Amino acid sequence: MDLNTLLKPDAVKVLSSVTSKKRLLQTLGEVAHTAYGLDASETFAALQKRENLGRTGVGNGVALPHARLSPVADMKGAFILLENPVDFGSVDNRPVDIVFSLFAPTSPCVDHLKALALVSRTLRDQAFRSTLRANKDSSTLYELLVGVQKMAVA
Repeated sequence: MDLNTLLKPDAVKVLSSVTSKKRLLQTLGEVAHTAYGLDASETFAALQKRENLGRTGVGNGVALPHARLSPVADMKGAFILLENPVDFGSVDNRPVDIVFSLFAPTSPCVDHLKALALVSRTLRDQAFRSTLRANKDSSTLYELLVGVQKMAVA
């Protein structure tokens, strides 16, 4: 599994108008609808339900909201870079500006955990986070995200 299999170009966005965690999760539902045909309201509800179980703000300005959805057959992802960070209730109390969301099948599978681990490892790198933050173009961000593993292998 790699980020290339998780992301589509139209699932990568740069946003300036999001002002709250709730609005961010709603926007992720809209992105999931546009990119993958998932129901935006159901996706938002599933993300909100998961968030109520425990915060997914992992620190360093990064959040990894995720949810299981019945229409999903294979892991899907969405990436949002926020121009204006929002409070996400992160473990380090820092506002979030890098958001990588995962949408998983409802059936038990290890791919969900593998995808979370992959995204977490990728976004743990401070230099890579800085590179993402320095780019405000969605297509450039997509290329950086899908190319990061190729660079690590080379």
